[in-house]
Amino acid sequence: MTRGKQVATATLMALTMLAWMGTGAEAARCGNTAAGFENWKREFAEEARAKGIGASGIAALMQAHYATATINADRGQRSFGLSLDQFLAKRGASTIVARGRALKQSQAALFASIQQRYGVPPGPLLAIWGMETGFGSQRGNQNMLSSIATLAYDCRRPEYFTDQLYAALKLIDRGVLSASTRGSMHGEVGQTQFLPKNILAYGTGNLDVAANALNATANFLKAHGWRAGAGYQPGEANFAAIQAWNAASVYQRALALMGRQIDGERASAAR
Repeated sequence: MTRGKQVATATLMALTMLAWMGTGAEAARCGNTAAGFENWKREFAEEARAKGIGASGIAALMQAHYATATINADRGQRSFGLSLDQFLAKRGASTIVARGRALKQSQAALFASIQQRYGVPPGPLLAIWGMETGFGSQRGNQNMLSSIATLAYDCRRPEYFTDQLYAALKLIDRGVLSASTRGSMHGEVGQTQFLPKNILAYGTGNLDVAANALNATANFLKAHGWRAGAGYQPGEANFAAIQAWNAASVYQRALALMGRQIDGERASAAR
């Protein structure tokens, strides 16, 4: 065998070995039915251990079940295709605005403190609180970890929810969340519905407590460019921070409109 052939053979063997090793280290594969979920959990658990997730997080992950209700909800988000007026009617915007105005008055000290610290006025915070959970009355009753693990396994958006799953496992390791924590269909928890990555980044205490959740929400908006005193309607400086809260255009516009009404300006001006 010539030296050239020896080098070529050695190179081919090395590439073959790397390919084999790559297959062994392959990420847990997504799926579109419950059939592969248990096997996926075992594979993901190994990856999670390698990334430093502790025993509490791994044990919680192994208890997670395939959340069919979450998958059905994720496939059926039709309200985001409605017109703004239809969306406002469906979400009960007039009720949210009326309750928001009352809370702005009764909790004036809290909102003044938040605005002084973060620069965010009451209107958009109350609009978010009302839209997300009906001011805390509808925080969801799904198992948080099962919902997020199911979405991390599902092939529709695995990368996004894999990041959320790692964050959830870290929070469980720290004792902030537990395997039994309840939330909404996509795993959001608390009065204003935070996903785990946002809890890590912006959380301020127990988010089932309204004051903590509102502070955390203002913290999120400030971190996404909120400028004290600037407007937050479409085309104004702070609308980008509202866009960061939710990706649906109709949701963004609804928040801006209701926030402006709660802050005391007429709907016609907001439109």
